[in-house]
Amino acid sequence: MILLDPFDIYFPDPLLLDSDSGLVAMGGDLSPQRLWFAYCLGIFPWSNPDEELLWWCPDPRFVLFPEKLKVSKSMKKILRDNIFTFTENNAFRQVMDACKNASRKAQDGTWITDELIDSFEILHQHGHAKSFEVWQNKELVGGFYGLKIGNIFCGESMFAHVSNASKAAFIHFVEVHPEIKLIDCQIHSPHLESLGAEMISKKEFLQQLKSQVNEY
Repeated sequence: MILLDPFDIYFPDPLLLDSDSGLVAMGGDLSPQRLWFAYCLGIFPWSNPDEELLWWCPDPRFVLFPEKLKVSKSMKKILRDNIFTFTENNAFRQVMDACKNASRKAQDGTWITDELIDSFEILHQHGHAKSFEVWQNKELVGGFYGLKIGNIFCGESMFAHVSNASKAAFIHFVEVHPEIKLIDCQIHSPHLESLGAEMISKKEFLQQLKSQVNEY
């Protein structure tokens, strides 16, 4: 594991690191430049509040191939009945704030700090970070955000204030973005597994990511 210099935007090659935990570095900062550089290497920040910044590249990696998306009969009906409406990049900060304040089982606090939100908002202004919103009766009831690198979408976090809102957002996103070839879900969650996400090796994930970075 590498201790990062806050004045030097550098990360070790995660493919050369053999870490059972997936931890590759600590320290540094959450500047937009460092975040973008990290994600292009397959590395993401994830720390407990008020602790040293930790940077991860787990092996295996939890991903979803859009062609393997699973949509249940009940979700098909929800989408067909137009219970929700969807937008993109219409409420980026609101989505991040909602993800920050979302209640998560077995988790005390959140890694989504105001500093992280500020940096992602700058990446959003440059067209790298995206938000996807779900509305019901003109109220924001769900959504998610992440970074788009070529044809790979690096999903960061999602929230739902009403049942099925985040699932509907995710399914809608896949359906209207056929150019996306891989969605990085980072670490396992039953919620995303039910939609078809699976584990692949770190090597396979980084190879696919590298091909997109080179073309981007």
